[in-house]
Amino acid sequence: MATEALTTPRVEHPPAPRRLDRTAIGGVLVREIINFSSYWRSTTFSSTVEPTIYLLAFGFGFGSLLSSVNGFRYVEFVGTGTVATAVLFSSIFPAMFGTFVKYKFQRTYDALLAAPVDTEELVTGEALWLAMRAAVYGCTPMLVAMVFGLDASWGMLAVPFINFVAGFGWACAGIAIAGRLNGIENFNYVTSAVITPLFLFAGTFFPLTGLPQWIQTIAQLNPLYHCVQLVRHAVFGLWGVIDLWNFGYIVVFGLVMWRLGIVFMQRKLID
Repeated sequence: MATEALTTPRVEHPPAPRRLDRTAIGGVLVREIINFSSYWRSTTFSSTVEPTIYLLAFGFGFGSLLSSVNGFRYVEFVGTGTVATAVLFSSIFPAMFGTFVKYKFQRTYDALLAAPVDTEELVTGEALWLAMRAAVYGCTPMLVAMVFGLDASWGMLAVPFINFVAGFGWACAGIAIAGRLNGIENFNYVTSAVITPLFLFAGTFFPLTGLPQWIQTIAQLNPLYHCVQLVRHAVFGLWGVIDLWNFGYIVVFGLVMWRLGIVFMQRKLID
């Protein structure tokens, strides 16, 4: 009897919450999809028409002066390169401006964090949604180029997957930028000093082999360059060992930006 009296009752503790809970991430995704249904027309228009205009302007503008580039018709060269540009535009800009507006003005993230969602799941869900959009929108220039003579190939089936991986990295980069800067007017510095050079020196509109060696070396650090190479090699059937490096680079870029996005948004929303 004495032993029973001294026995401490066992207290059941609730299980610790799991990181990256699928239900929480799914909730963020569902919210974005429902929200997207109210403005998908304008977003789809801007995300597909702008890269297509670049394709047509450069493809037929410079294409009238250049018969071929690296053994390809210029419209084919630009058409495959503009895929990566469409991925960039449809992921990093919505992430930058959308994230800033949601946490700064609309207070959307405050409401989401009041539910069983943490910052890691919030950033992951947002980036996954933008990556899915980029995977689709990024294929538009390729489809337009097919109308103007780009031959279909089995490798084109890999392009949406490449777009998704690259789009995830750019979306996380946009979230990190939004979490790091204090004013939306500061995005002009990022756009002019970072995004525009990355866009121009990615091998989209002209091969980089004719540029000085130091520029070619710096271009190797550009994730957009590796995306351009992957898409071109997939479409033209030029897969090689180098593409393991290209793919690995955009994967590592995405993981680094993902963690930075989480850290910076954590400071904005929690700390």
